[in-house]
Amino acid sequence: MDEYDISLTLPDIDLSRVETEWQRLRSNIPELWKLNNDGREFKVGEDIKARGLSANYPIVLVPGIVSTGLESWSTAPEYRTFFREKVWGGFNMISQVTFNRDKWISAMMLDPITGLDPPNVKVRAAEGIGAASSFIQGFWIWSKIVENLAVVNYDTNNLHLAPYDWRLSYWNLEERDGYFSRMKSTIEGLKKRQNKKVVIAAHSMGSTVRTPLKAFYSHTLNIWTFKWVESPLHGAGGPSWVEDHVEAFITIAGTHLAKAMAAFLSGEMKDTVQMNPAGAYVLEKFFSRKERQKLFRSWAGSASLWIKASPISSGIGGREVWGNQTWAPDDEPNSTHTHGELIAFRQALLDMDAFAQDSKNMTADEAGTWIMERTPSSFQKMLGTNYSFDIERDEEVLKRNDIDHTKWTNPLEIRLPNAPSMKFYCVYGHGKETEVSRYAHGPHEQDENFAEAEYPMCTDPSNDSCSTPQTPLDIPLARNSWIDAEYTDENAIPKVVRNGVNMGEGDGTVSLLSLGAMCVEGWKRPRWNPAGIKITTVELPHRPVSNIPRGGANTSDHVDILGSTGLNEIILKVATGVGHEIEDNYVSRIREYAQRIQWD
Repeated sequence: MDEYDISLTLPDIDLSRVETEWQRLRSNIPELWKLNNDGREFKVGEDIKARGLSANYPIVLVPGIVSTGLESWSTAPEYRTFFREKVWGGFNMISQVTFNRDKWISAMMLDPITGLDPPNVKVRAAEGIGAASSFIQGFWIWSKIVENLAVVNYDTNNLHLAPYDWRLSYWNLEERDGYFSRMKSTIEGLKKRQNKKVVIAAHSMGSTVRTPLKAFYSHTLNIWTFKWVESPLHGAGGPSWVEDHVEAFITIAGTHLAKAMAAFLSGEMKDTVQMNPAGAYVLEKFFSRKERQKLFRSWAGSASLWIKASPISSGIGGREVWGNQTWAPDDEPNSTHTHGELIAFRQALLDMDAFAQDSKNMTADEAGTWIMERTPSSFQKMLGTNYSFDIERDEEVLKRNDIDHTKWTNPLEIRLPNAPSMKFYCVYGHGKETEVSRYAHGPHEQDENFAEAEYPMCTDPSNDSCSTPQTPLDIPLARNSWIDAEYTDENAIPKVVRNGVNMGEGDGTVSLLSLGAMCVEGWKRPRWNPAGIKITTVELPHRPVSNIPRGGANTSDHVDILGSTGLNEIILKVATGVGHEIEDNYVSRIREYAQRIQWD
């Protein structure tokens, strides 16, 4: 304006009271909406700093599923309106879901055959620490941990957050994005610059927007990283790479033996069936069960959720870990129902003719095959070419599995890395009711997204022509409802059955057995831990403050644990070099439950 001699006269506005009025407004915001921004954001860091401790080991943070923001890089005309905008995370996502839902679903969907980008669509993970610091403004994820690390002298020179497109299978993460190559280079670079080995902290994240996706274990992504780097056929880092580069590994709420399958089939979970009627109506209107189901099946990365020790091909092995129709390792005395039945039906429904053929209470051995028969062959092929769910006890076979990438997501089929001096910390919460199994019901109906024959089976995933014959559209191939939301039993022992969901012990998202059994028993055995890595297990009791929406300093909810004082102290102690102060701490009966599993 000066250059072109343009003058602008602004009206007289008194701004002197703006700051005063703003502070008055903020002070009157109810505690409900402060979302834990209550002045203690840096307290753990300040306490550690007061001890004279400072940044020691460089640290890499690996978020779980849904917590990494995803951006659109599509330049096709129909997607240009949100080029470089977040299609996952942030308020822009909410806007797109609300006003441009069909285009948003198309952008988030992966090709069901290749597991990669569909034509004209390109979505990539956001970059930098901000990619997973918050999901939307005010809903923090990793920001509390980053704040406390900053107090003890961490910054972008010695702190790295490793975002990724969590929709992809691990194999495609490397093929499309070079994720594991970049992770390897990042860790090597941090060690070279800082002259210290690296600490890795990985979190298993629950959904913050109530999608059918409930948990995903980035712990497994890091084990996959270790195996990929060591393998001579892949990263070629050699058998000592982890020992030479990784000081400690912290798994936060890791779903080591993930116990989720039915969401692949139904698009439902505990949170959707326990919504109030208004919330359920809005969810179904804007993001229906069938749409959730279709999205979920296209995301090959989500298949890591499949229950371990549940081989689909043989149908045996699951009972040794998860129990049978009368008993489960995590059953309590005098239980009126067993957690060994992953999918159950009410007797009244079993007596009906419509349910007689294919409805029976099922254990882990039976549920996997039953669910697979009701999914498209493309999903079955994706599962078969990327994952394995067996339990392996033969040490020679375990050695061979070191170079078989389909085994690397299953801790029961692979060995921990050859890193005897690496410290391994299992940290998770306990004390919040968690879904461990469910009741199902509902008549068959036609699913327009499922044009294959009833009970398709992809017996040879390596066959490119793997498919099943199509059938007329008048044959019903899907159930109208899977969770029996009308069934509630508040008197069940040990936990209630609420809206068709059997509740058990855990952190609100992941069952206790999945969180802790490998930590306290499985990895104590040389066949799965030949280097003898020391495993330290810390259970944090869930003690939320009722008037703080995310629980406050002592929450241990699956997601909110990232802001808890207990977890932040553990991470900072390991990072500043006093990890030896951390000792085993148990508040549950996990050691007793884990000993009941047939490991040998």
